[in-house]
Amino acid sequence: MSDETTAGGMDYSGRPFGYLSPDKDTAMICVQDKDICELLIKDLIRMDYDVVAPTTFKEALRYMRFHIFNVIIVDENFDTDVWEVNYVLNYIAEQIMPVRRQTFVVLISEAYPTMDNMRAYNKSVDLIINKKEIPEAGIILKKEISDSKDFYFLFKETIRKYGKY
Repeated sequence: MSDETTAGGMDYSGRPFGYLSPDKDTAMICVQDKDICELLIKDLIRMDYDVVAPTTFKEALRYMRFHIFNVIIVDENFDTDVWEVNYVLNYIAEQIMPVRRQTFVVLISEAYPTMDNMRAYNKSVDLIINKKEIPEAGIILKKEISDSKDFYFLFKETIRKYGKY
């Protein structure tokens, strides 16, 4: 059974994005540092997420066009050169609010401190985690995602029920 084949014998190798379970929460990790990416994948799998880890911003944007992720983690330098724009963060910042609020967005930063709420607001993300605190990312993510779900519960239910805000 290949990596592209899932339970039930369905082969998703011909599909552009493989398979994401409609019954599970999903996460996308846009981090090129392999050690950090592996740690984050393990943390999110322990939290029962289906996880994808695109290697380029184009691949990440393709995923986001066809799927609304519950969690997106983006390194501030993901697939960028010096002084270049982070296209993944730009795409997220430009989403309409009913779509944007369905996703918990985390910025991995070398410069900004973990849980700097004002900087997070400025960057249009829900949480910042400093690279020095990646070993504690699982604990931080679990708490902050839970708090966000509680905070936006009514908003999300209204969107589901009425389809507008």
